[in-house]
Amino acid sequence: MLVLSRRVGESIVIGDDVVITVLDVRGDVVRVGVDAPRSVQVRRQELLVELAETNRAAASPERSAVAGLSALVSGADRGRTGPATGPRPPVPRPPAPCRPADPPADG
Repeated sequence: MLVLSRRVGESIVIGDDVVITVLDVRGDVVRVGVDAPRSVQVRRQELLVELAETNRAAASPERSAVAGLSALVSGADRGRTGPATGPRPPVPRPPAPCRPADPPADG
């Protein structure tokens, strides 16, 4: 990690087109300005960490949900009341369309 000291109004250039400028210092709070093209994403790290944790929690099912689904799949839950889980009855098919009779042959 590169560590630099800057005073208010001084800047740091990253690459050819990103400029970070110290705007204000009040106690332990430093305000910085970032000048970068729209194609460069500038994000606060703590928000990225929070978003990653939220996504991880949303994608991780609860243990009881996993156990219930596992029981349904394995058939261990067949004795419970609720929707039928056995084989479905055959679906009735409509009758085949009638074909018109062939015209009589002239003979």
